[in-house]
Amino acid sequence: MALYQIILRLARNPGFPEGDDSQGYMLVAPLDAQDRLDPVEWRLHREVCKVVRFKSGEDRDADGRLTHNGSSWFFHYDEPREGADEPVYRLGEHRLAIGEYLTIHESDGQSLTYKVARRAPFDIPRMVGEVARGAA
Repeated sequence: MALYQIILRLARNPGFPEGDDSQGYMLVAPLDAQDRLDPVEWRLHREVCKVVRFKSGEDRDADGRLTHNGSSWFFHYDEPREGADEPVYRLGEHRLAIGEYLTIHESDGQSLTYKVARRAPFDIPRMVGEVARGAA
């Protein structure tokens, strides 16, 4: 299994001619050999597939889960103050390689483009193994 931590940063958009590195998303997701989301691995490890939305200086930070339903992927937030779920346009078809772009329909109704700025392998915390060894 290949889990990755992926950082998306706001790309050029109306009102943001240079983009904005202080706005974006961090997600943990399984990717296949073509750098696309792997729904089979997601089903096996959905509990670690997290999303964090961040925006500088605003009370808009939110954490939730990467969710899959049929052919659609979206970011699910479980607290009302965090806003509605955010569908990601054709996320299952996008390559999540550095430099690629994708569009997120945000909870405030805007559709904004984000760029994959960073991607690194993600290891499930070693604490799980340490707890298991301690319990034996």
